[in-house]
Amino acid sequence: MRDLQSAGNAGEYYTPRAVTQFMVDMTNPQLGEKVLDPACGTGGFLTCALEHLMKQAKTVEDRQLVQSSILGIEKKPLPHILSVTNLILHDIDIPKIRRDNSLSRPLRDYGIKDKVDVILTNPPFGGIEEDGIQANFPASFRTKETADLFMVLILTLLKDGGRAAVVLPDGFLFGEGVKTRIKEKLLSECNLHTIVRLPNGVFAPYTGIRTNLLFFTKGEPTKEIWYFEHPYPEGQKSYSKTKPIRIEEFDLEKQWWENRVETEYAWKVTVEEIRTSNYNLDVKNPNKSAEDVELDVSEILKRIQQGNRKIEQLTGELIKILGY
Repeated sequence: MRDLQSAGNAGEYYTPRAVTQFMVDMTNPQLGEKVLDPACGTGGFLTCALEHLMKQAKTVEDRQLVQSSILGIEKKPLPHILSVTNLILHDIDIPKIRRDNSLSRPLRDYGIKDKVDVILTNPPFGGIEEDGIQANFPASFRTKETADLFMVLILTLLKDGGRAAVVLPDGFLFGEGVKTRIKEKLLSECNLHTIVRLPNGVFAPYTGIRTNLLFFTKGEPTKEIWYFEHPYPEGQKSYSKTKPIRIEEFDLEKQWWENRVETEYAWKVTVEEIRTSNYNLDVKNPNKSAEDVELDVSEILKRIQQGNRKIEQLTGELIKILGY
């Protein structure tokens, strides 16, 4: 359990159940569709998807079909054992969870039979892959950043018409270089229809990094992206281990999902605007009032440094005036 608690040091953050449930609900896997998590950890997304599909199963044949539809890959031995156990406890006789590094297979080796209908995942971010892994990817997408490589893999493994929901940090949204090329590929091959922006603390105690949920469908280019900024519950200013995010909070997004209008939490951006900004997806909420603006850590540090410089300047002027 200590290993699991410190997993954030390796860039692996275990996803709160409310987040996995919401992502499964919105991608809505159907009976007969293959569902994959290529970095499945302890199997949270897979068990949520399994429960979702089992509600649709009416016969023994349906339940057998569901058992063969849930697929996972996990690199590390401890989470792999836990994910297998997790699925067994959910009545899967032979869990299809492979112990492997999803990134270790060259992309050119994937064929039609490897493609899936739904991908649900929270890939490790902030992690670094060894040099040999990069060679499995086209030259323009080679990087040591684990989450970036997983995004390229996801785009490869989705069928046309396939749907994905992926957890990614803010750094992917505004990052440049390889990240820009990946985002260009994402927007040209897929309809990135929704980005749900989560507030700080959702992944406490693993990390304070702000995260986003990207929802996209492969097979048609993006025309516009809707953003939804998830608010804290009333009277709450952060999440913690004792006050985690709850599935009921996502009722806001669910009520808005099928009838999208701009609100204090929701806004949309055209793909032309994204291209003009060099594929910067880090679009701030234009509907938020000035007093509600939430600063990220880097902006807070910047303002502290500016304040310190101002204090030093005033102190120097005061010394001159007093003649010391």
